[in-house]
Amino acid sequence: MTLIDHQTWQAAVADLTAGSSVFVAIWAERNADAAIVHLAGRHRGAASVEVLSLATSSLHYPSVGLHHPAAILMERAIQDIHGLTADGLPDTRPWLDHGTWPHSRPVVPYPFKPVTGEGVHQIPVGPVHAGTIEPGHFRFSVNGETIVGLEARLGYTHKGTLDLMRGKAPDQAARLAGRVSGDSTVAYTFAFCRAVEQAMGVDVPPRAASLRGIMAELERLANHFGDFGAICNDSGFPLINAHGGVLRERVLRLAASAFGHRLMMDCIVPGGVAVDLTADSARTMTASLPDLLVQFERLVELYDKTASLQDRVVTAGWLDPLLARRLGCGGYVGRASGQDFDARRDLQYAPYDRLTLAVPCLDAGDVDARVRVRMAEIRQSVALILELLGTLADGELRAVLPDGVAASTGSAVVEGFRGDIFAHARTSEGLIAEVFLRDPSWFFWPALEAAIEGNIVADFPLCNKSFNASYSGCDL
Repeated sequence: MTLIDHQTWQAAVADLTAGSSVFVAIWAERNADAAIVHLAGRHRGAASVEVLSLATSSLHYPSVGLHHPAAILMERAIQDIHGLTADGLPDTRPWLDHGTWPHSRPVVPYPFKPVTGEGVHQIPVGPVHAGTIEPGHFRFSVNGETIVGLEARLGYTHKGTLDLMRGKAPDQAARLAGRVSGDSTVAYTFAFCRAVEQAMGVDVPPRAASLRGIMAELERLANHFGDFGAICNDSGFPLINAHGGVLRERVLRLAASAFGHRLMMDCIVPGGVAVDLTADSARTMTASLPDLLVQFERLVELYDKTASLQDRVVTAGWLDPLLARRLGCGGYVGRASGQDFDARRDLQYAPYDRLTLAVPCLDAGDVDARVRVRMAEIRQSVALILELLGTLADGELRAVLPDGVAASTGSAVVEGFRGDIFAHARTSEGLIAEVFLRDPSWFFWPALEAAIEGNIVADFPLCNKSFNASYSGCDL
């Protein structure tokens, strides 16, 4: 870990503000008398992420969010967890602290943004919802049926995951990483393990790297099939949802048959993978995926030919490409709004560094564009899995982690189904001394608040589902 001075910190913030570098994450660690704040970013076009660390004995640091809005939510979380003050932070309201922590500030009603204007009123929704979904509160400001403002409040699923990971052996910590956001368990474990492997100087065997890629693409397929159907369902077209659910279920059954778990939880471990793919499972997957794609293309044709469905999704939930760029949105949200970034292609990690990858990028920025990015990624994932299966080499499944290694740090980015997941880990004497995990949803929630303005209340479910931001991923 290299410590920097305030001048270097401010220069890095200026690069973020100017757009010459991309904000990745900000987090902190603290002992009794001092703290270190870490800022991760990547220069546009660069194939790696740089982490800058600023020490502070005053428990104050210059706010990044003051100049770059993508950092605001994370700085609010730092304030709650570590008691650090980001000088100049535009929004100092609590993010995770709901007034129930022993060291909390006095309990006061959460100060939602005020509602102004003739005829404007508020609709509170959640945190408990009618469906089986995570808890989150939405405060709508509406004029008639038109949404003029939305504010999301999360923190209800905070579980102290990062603190639980500290002091654990890498294998134990990897299990916790895989439970930050259950629908992305493969991607989270993949990212965390890559960070640990970089810190410890471990190379993953080629067969294990390929199996990791197969798992990651199966996870992407299952989630994209489910999202495609759910968006159509929220648009008043449940038929595609029913068939999308069947496709998702078939992928989950393939995963269970091949790797012993429907979500492939705990199948990726530091140094490689915990389970092999048999020749029979490989043949079954090779035979099944093309048929899944045929069924999917029939749904795409139905989607395109249903005028009432197109009327709901086209132009709905428009996200300005300039705002998507400023917030650093990746994944299907960013790529639907002109942000041509995919960690698999641009950060070149195994096994994708030897695969052909076409990244869909649109600029319409609406619900339909986010659906069509998913469509393209479904086709791409099937092609990638088949390519990996066709070139799967024999060999070891896991490299041995060294014991008693001196303190060292590692960072990694993995492209989950939502977008890029960042992991940073510091190891010391074979244990996890410090760790941070960043979900792409940190950038999706403020983007959704902007994209929903001007839409009618009835269109919120489909706009929200087209973003499909993780609650748990931001509550940690």
